[in-house]
Amino acid sequence: MRLLIVGDLKGHMIHAAKLAKEQNAKIMHATDFNSAMITLRNGKNIELIMIDSEMNIKELKTALDNEHFSIPIVSCGLSNNPKRAAESIKEGAVEYVLLPPNKDVIATLFSIISNNSENDEEIICFSQEMLRVISIAKQIAPSIANVLISGQSGVGKEIIAKLIHKHGKNPSNELVSINCAAIPESLLESEMFGHEKGAFTGAVERRIGKFEQANNSTLFLDEISEMDLKLQAKLLRAVQEREIFRVGGNEPVKLNIRIIATTNRNLISEVKKGNFREDLFYRLNVIHLEVPSLADRIEDIKPLTEYFLKKYCKINNLEAKVLDESALQKLTLHSWPGNVRELENTIHRAVLTSIGSKIEDKYISIINVSDEDSIESLEVTEKKAINKALSRYDKNYDLIAKVLGISINTLQNKLKQYYKINVK
Repeated sequence: MRLLIVGDLKGHMIHAAKLAKEQNAKIMHATDFNSAMITLRNGKNIELIMIDSEMNIKELKTALDNEHFSIPIVSCGLSNNPKRAAESIKEGAVEYVLLPPNKDVIATLFSIISNNSENDEEIICFSQEMLRVISIAKQIAPSIANVLISGQSGVGKEIIAKLIHKHGKNPSNELVSINCAAIPESLLESEMFGHEKGAFTGAVERRIGKFEQANNSTLFLDEISEMDLKLQAKLLRAVQEREIFRVGGNEPVKLNIRIIATTNRNLISEVKKGNFREDLFYRLNVIHLEVPSLADRIEDIKPLTEYFLKKYCKINNLEAKVLDESALQKLTLHSWPGNVRELENTIHRAVLTSIGSKIEDKYISIINVSDEDSIESLEVTEKKAINKALSRYDKNYDLIAKVLGISINTLQNKLKQYYKINVK
């Protein structure tokens, strides 16, 4: 854990630092907001900010948001003041803790970081498809090869990336992440490569980018397919030459990094459409891992559900709860277009809304984002399933029939009925 303390915490800073270090946390100190932002711009990868409750939390939160730092803020006060605690949360803090700090406070801070990150997320699986992906990920982890991880949104691509880093050559160094879809195109270049002071309006100080932060470690580029073509060209050069130029800078910065990129799109198709550079695709696609959808590994639904039940009962300080058979059946029959993330949110809702220790099917609230009130015809449902199988397995009709759970004769009839395709 890396803490940044802003202010003097009413004279309790030394005590707070001592307790945190006992938990193997690294402490940095900034006397004011300006020095705090300089620390962040220099790539110190702070995980949590502790700030005196009397300081302007809203101003700090605004500064963080303007420069796209997603770091939780904890407000620290001397008294149990509900009004100030509420104000702190309203201004942008995620928690209000009392000073002087004790081990319970430090435990709270660790909990906040844990809930804010998926670094320690377990991989729960029994399906052969997912076990195969994990096996390959561990096998290639010690290499320096770039990795492309594909799969639908919510399947767990980031968890696989963290697994590769954990079993790689420099697991003690930080995995540096950047979400290419979450940052505006105009700011993404600076976020990746950093910038020099005065490079553009608002660049008041030099800032180290994600590439430099990841030197001698791993850079995780989430949703790489959302990157603009012009920036793809600069990324290609950085990957090929192993050096970057900060925005507004003239001196190259040499780097030694491994890149793990993810996409929820078919990048080969995107290359053909002209939306993604072919040369960059081959640079990133040295190793390719495709994470299967939850619909393709239904045997994982039950163990994942049990894991999320324990997790959210514990987080919300609730007694342990279990699913009854009707609830489990409802979960198993759903197609899970949002994959593991959708399942997790569904279980979280059920934990909070259910009464008693047993969760019945009426508490399993499944939201269909595409059309909440519609009911598809059997023909539409069948076509969707067959289309998905055809796109994935091409003309391997025996395998398609097996995946769909129907006989080859039934598949032949459906293909003839829906697509006028005669399978010999």
